[in-house]
Amino acid sequence: MYANWEAWERGMKDIDDKIGAFAELKGSLKNGPDAVLKAYQLFDQIGMLEYKVYGYTALQRDVDTRNQEISGKFQRVMALFAKLGTATAWFTPELLSVPQADMERWIDATPALQPYRFTIVDNYRQQKHVLDEKGERLLSYAAQFGSTPKAAFQELSTSDIKFPLVTLSDGKEIKLTPGAYQSVLATNHKQADRGKAFDAYLKTYAATNNTYAAIYNGVLQRGWFNAQARNFPSTLESNLDGNAIPVSVVSTLVDTARKGTAPLQRYLKLRKKLLGLTEYHLYDGSIPIYKTDQIYTYADSRDSVLASVAPLGPDYVAKYRKFMTGKQVDVYESEGKRSGAYVMGIYGVGPYMLLNHNDTQDAMFTLAHEGGHAMHTLLSHESQPFVSAAYTIFVAEVASTTNERFLLSHLLQKTTDPKERFLLLQHAVDSIVGTFYTQALFADYELQAHQLVEAGKPITSEVLSNIYLKLLKDYYGDAVTVDELYKYTWSRVPHFYNSPYYVYQYATCFASSAKLFKDMTSGSPSSRSAATERYLTLLKSGGNDHPMKQLQKAGVDLSKRETVQAVVDQMEELVAQMEAEAAKIQ
Repeated sequence: MYANWEAWERGMKDIDDKIGAFAELKGSLKNGPDAVLKAYQLFDQIGMLEYKVYGYTALQRDVDTRNQEISGKFQRVMALFAKLGTATAWFTPELLSVPQADMERWIDATPALQPYRFTIVDNYRQQKHVLDEKGERLLSYAAQFGSTPKAAFQELSTSDIKFPLVTLSDGKEIKLTPGAYQSVLATNHKQADRGKAFDAYLKTYAATNNTYAAIYNGVLQRGWFNAQARNFPSTLESNLDGNAIPVSVVSTLVDTARKGTAPLQRYLKLRKKLLGLTEYHLYDGSIPIYKTDQIYTYADSRDSVLASVAPLGPDYVAKYRKFMTGKQVDVYESEGKRSGAYVMGIYGVGPYMLLNHNDTQDAMFTLAHEGGHAMHTLLSHESQPFVSAAYTIFVAEVASTTNERFLLSHLLQKTTDPKERFLLLQHAVDSIVGTFYTQALFADYELQAHQLVEAGKPITSEVLSNIYLKLLKDYYGDAVTVDELYKYTWSRVPHFYNSPYYVYQYATCFASSAKLFKDMTSGSPSSRSAATERYLTLLKSGGNDHPMKQLQKAGVDLSKRETVQAVVDQMEELVAQMEAEAAKIQ
């Protein structure tokens, strides 16, 4: 990206200069296709610089979050982006002042405008939701103000929160930070200790639940304000319209998941039986049923991941191997490094991957997951011009979960050991629980909460908590003893505050990858080959069309209930296989 911070500073200045140059184009678009092309090409230049100045600071910040100097530079980047938003507010209203028929004639007659056809025509599709220049400028001023609920949530849930101390049965006192809490749930085999940790941890959020409710009300009210300002009948439609996603996709997902909870409850009853518990609580969901001492080193995990995607062809594998063995992967945990894992794509430079590999099976699957993102980014950037290189969130998790499916299939083929097979199957089932059922429940919750605001009804902690408690009981039925404190779980889910109507896409992507994987691995050789080619075309498509259409070209139609139902059916099959393998374990 840059050789040093001096080069980065030049990049920041270059963006600032180009923002000024873009502002000078105001009033020129009516002059014809050359003027429109000049504006879009300058927009591309700014956009490519944005990726670089953002990535250079964000990646270094995440490797060492203690470095306040880099954090300060990151804040400068975000301020510059806000300036860009205000300086470009005139563009879309002015573009739409040109009649669409004239604009399409200009595109047809100007080969250099062809790459911009989709984004230009899509602006006309959304025309009724675009305000005039004065209105767009006014809304742009609210951009930073609109991030206040997110900032307030972050401060309350991280900076100001006082996590409790708890003494467990071994006499050790621990501070229940989020990481320590998850560790207790995943490693402490005494149910009483898990219950004690749960009680103390959830009470921390319950103690300030009214404040969380007030902050979340801010999120809800902001969403309804923006929807009404742009002439949408609901917040959901406002959030889906940008990518032309039908409302029925969300309603079908929520309805199918609600009606398909039987395999989920069957799995939890199996866990209860194998763990030897009289009662099964939600805090029992992370404790391993069987222990394993197997180590999955990064080198071994990388080899397994690369071997698993052989069905995608030698070209895919070669590019994957080159990336995985290069210098754009930060593998191990280090002091100050942020937790988790992600891939960041920098157009013209390539993807970067941050991991915290710890030699566990989960870490191996995380590598496969993030590798899917990396290859999706790499292939899209290779195949698309900048304007259409970025794929949407709606398809983002398809490649990652598809790669996990390839890894699971590869590992199951390599072993006949019932315990190892059980653990692999359990990983697959837990993925469905976490990525499909939990996210569908979250989407259901968001939908109900936003609808309350749209109907002018009050938003209180009691109202929000009762919605969540009922959903827990609907989903888990008699398989789980739902503790009352769990009704406050909504208050600590970051996506509700940071990215409204984001979570449903995890579940739809999971359903999409299930269909794609099945098509690529079953049927005749010719049908498998055709399905693989369609899938690779999807990965190369970036954002060159609406995501629903991209998926339909690849063979997935999320408007059909059977596409989502296939995940429920797969869950049923996997749990049955787990039961069979468990019966073989001595």
